[in-house]
Amino acid sequence: MSQKPERRGIHVDQSELLCKKGCGYYGNAAWQGLCSKCWREEYQRAKERQIQEDWAFAEKLQREEEVAYASSQGPSSQPGPQPQAQATPPHAALTPFSKFEEKKTNEKMRKVTTVKKFFSPSTRIAPKKGLVEREDRTLRAWRGIFSPSWEMGSPTEALVARLREGHEGKTSSPSISRQASLETDRVSKDFMEFLKTMQRPGREIHKQCRAFIESMANKKDLGADELSECVQDFYQNLSDRLMSHFKGSSESVERVMDQVEKYIMTRLYKSVFCPETTDDEKKDLATQHRIRALHWVTIEMLCVSMDEEIPEVSDNVVKAITDVIEMDSKRVPRDKLACITQCSKHIFSAIKITKKEPASADDFLPALIYIVLKANPPRLQSNIQYITRFCNPSRLMTGEDGYYFTNLCCAVAFIEKLDAQSLNLDTDEFERYMSGQASPRRPTDDGGWPLEAGPSPQGGAAAAASSVAVNPALAQLHHSLEQLSGLSERQDRLMEGARGLQEELVSWEEGVRREVQHILERYPLEVRPPPASAIDTENAETDRLPPPLTPQVFAG
Repeated sequence: MSQKPERRGIHVDQSELLCKKGCGYYGNAAWQGLCSKCWREEYQRAKERQIQEDWAFAEKLQREEEVAYASSQGPSSQPGPQPQAQATPPHAALTPFSKFEEKKTNEKMRKVTTVKKFFSPSTRIAPKKGLVEREDRTLRAWRGIFSPSWEMGSPTEALVARLREGHEGKTSSPSISRQASLETDRVSKDFMEFLKTMQRPGREIHKQCRAFIESMANKKDLGADELSECVQDFYQNLSDRLMSHFKGSSESVERVMDQVEKYIMTRLYKSVFCPETTDDEKKDLATQHRIRALHWVTIEMLCVSMDEEIPEVSDNVVKAITDVIEMDSKRVPRDKLACITQCSKHIFSAIKITKKEPASADDFLPALIYIVLKANPPRLQSNIQYITRFCNPSRLMTGEDGYYFTNLCCAVAFIEKLDAQSLNLDTDEFERYMSGQASPRRPTDDGGWPLEAGPSPQGGAAAAASSVAVNPALAQLHHSLEQLSGLSERQDRLMEGARGLQEELVSWEEGVRREVQHILERYPLEVRPPPASAIDTENAETDRLPPPLTPQVFAG
């Protein structure tokens, strides 16, 4: 007997899903393995260091400018032969220089103030209309100089590029309030109905939410991280106030925060989902192309404990695929997380039906990878980043939502780094599959994997059989065709039996007709006519008739 080779499955230690700092919360690949709390602390420290470095760089530029200005004024102050001119008062000669010094000082203070405004927290006072355009150009210019993402030779080139982008950039999207959809109106109505039950605190919450949404409308130029920080700060501040109001009732606070998140993110969805300042769209396309290139990966290669031949398992797989695709149609981060949770529960059900025992974490992750490969969800990276940036952090750090979301991030990271060793394949074999030169087939009885499904010398039947096993979709199609062929044979047998029954009915009818004819011939039926009677014949029974009516005369 040939022994099946042992196949290594995908295994992820549960400790790898937790925060790298050991706080006990779930980590996230988008946060470099940290939880939202630790990531915000690291982000704040990094931001403070960046601000200090930028301040130091701005002061250095200012000192260099002062030195350059002093050196340019040096030769003009040296004594030398001067042409004769009219005598002027000393104070008149010093006046232009004093005005120039005052103008230069004001220019320096304006630059420093602009840098300070850029790196300081945003103020609630709206800028004047006349200064908006000039301040936006200045902010974009300074951001081009201090941003580390611009890989240019000098700050001047960065400044020119940012200014050019400001003139040639895309037009910003209209306000969210002017594009209110039916869903937005419904959510706003539900939010108002919910706040009515809270009376005075409800009015205060609605006031703060409206003010926050209006302030976010003026922050379209901020990056995704800055927008996320603003939203998370609002969540934190409002949660702290609600905690003091409800006197430590975490359930009440969580219920209110869920409604606040639903209201705010529905209104801000179009401006914060996949913003133009990020490369989320580029990552979405790369992930989709990667998943399409891995269409040949089968359920056996991933060692998934699911048997799709079982109808209940197949139904759960279809539901899981539907849920992960439906995630893109939701606007609220909590609703997107709910789709991920439902998808994961269907996967656990499919594994439990197949194994006839509860599924483990080692069974879940490979199945989730297989579902993602089959579904190829639209805008997967954008949805993950949207949940990471704007979801209530308590949901991502603990609970089943956070666990399933962390596993989804691990599945996407595994797909991006999937190689031959991950699937127990040779490197050359993996490259042939990726390039499309060969396609894997189903495993044989001895557990081996044929390298390719090439043409067979036996002709069309063998070639068709080999092409059927290219991927599970074709195998399922072949299985359906076999079932249809069986149904066709059963239908032919049924039609043949119906025709036999019809012939038996015709022969029975002929037999009955012949038997009736034989009886009629043997025993003919004689019908005798009734005797005819004349009208004037005497009737002996006339005496029984009543006497005729006699006319009677009445006296007038």
